Amino acid sequence: MKMGRDISPPPAKRRKTSAPAANPPRAASLLTPKAPPTLESNILRFFSWNINGIAPFLQKPITLFFRTTKSQIGNDHGTKDVIPPASLRGFLQRHGWPAVLFLQEVKIANNDTKTQDAVKSAINSPCLSEVTSNIKGPTYKAYFTLPTDPYNARGLRGNGKIYGVCSILRSDLCKDYNVNVRSVDWDSEGRISVLEIETTTTKMAVFNIYAVNGTDSPYRDPATGVVRGNRHDRKLEFHRLLMQECIHLEKAGWEVLLAGDMNVAPDARDGHPKLRTFPRQHVVNRADFHEKILGGKNEGNKGLGGVDIWRRMHDQEKRYTYFSRGREWGTSCDRVDYFIAGRRAWDRGLIKACGILDSEGERGPSDHVPIWADIQLQEKDRLESEC
Repeated sequence: MKMGRDISPPPAKRRKTSAPAANPPRAASLLTPKAPPTLESNILRFFSWNINGIAPFLQKPITLFFRTTKSQIGNDHGTKDVIPPASLRGFLQRHGWPAVLFLQEVKIANNDTKTQDAVKSAINSPCLSEVTSNIKGPTYKAYFTLPTDPYNARGLRGNGKIYGVCSILRSDLCKDYNVNVRSVDWDSEGRISVLEIETTTTKMAVFNIYAVNGTDSPYRDPATGVVRGNRHDRKLEFHRLLMQECIHLEKAGWEVLLAGDMNVAPDARDGHPKLRTFPRQHVVNRADFHEKILGGKNEGNKGLGGVDIWRRMHDQEKRYTYFSRGREWGTSCDRVDYFIAGRRAWDRGLIKACGILDSEGERGPSDHVPIWADIQLQEKDRLESEC
């Protein structure tokens, strides 16, 4: 793993308190990830996954990250092509063709239309079983929010590939609901995409988020390049701007749901073998996240008052979403990927279930595992829209 990347959290910076044990303890409850339940017809399933780079999903990998047999399919030239085990289409099929798949840290440059087209092809190229059974799955559309900031998202070689999110929507979603996908004007690092879904009874804005990771590296003004503090400072600003965006939407009648890599483990239950507290600024960042995003309304403050739906639904259960590839599985992990519902969306009962697919197989070539949530938008409308 190359160092110097913005990952969550940087494994090399965890404070060392003692020599590692010969057999370091593993996190409990990692052996049997819970599969999502069967869906009812009026419920939408959302997946979210920090994939740590799109490349392994688009080309034949040198190393097989999944413990599965290579599948082969004939092409127009009569030869056989290997379907990569880390197939986006395979993921969608394996999980029952979900309505939405949010990807974070795709590492695609804004002007790299070739890779963007490859993603669109990958999510719609039939799997082997679709071809052999002649039963085709649904089609999907991909929407990208990629970095345009020349000073803060340049990557290791100045090519702007370090961040970026992609929202993959099942095509029939645009027939069943009024759908719009947009970015926000305060982010140019490719960290925020907003999926707006309208029915006759509900308006919901679902955020695809790759949150800022706090570090001591400088943060520069996106327009001038002048240093404006460090990445810790930008993280706090990111929390404030995200909070304001959500509150503005709620005042306009929208329900709010946040999904993705928040780059914050909420409390001691969410870090193994322990919560990351060094350097001290991470404690400050966590407190700020609670105040602006998870707290606020209950304490009479001006925060969003969001609900961490995993923690609310699973109480004290310890499961994790980030697993360092530099360490043995289950020995160092954190829960930094999750869904946060606005208070009103939670009180209305729109969130029906959620889960974490915490297995090495589901992690694939990433250092995060996928998460999912089921959302009910009251009733199924037929509102035509251009997606």
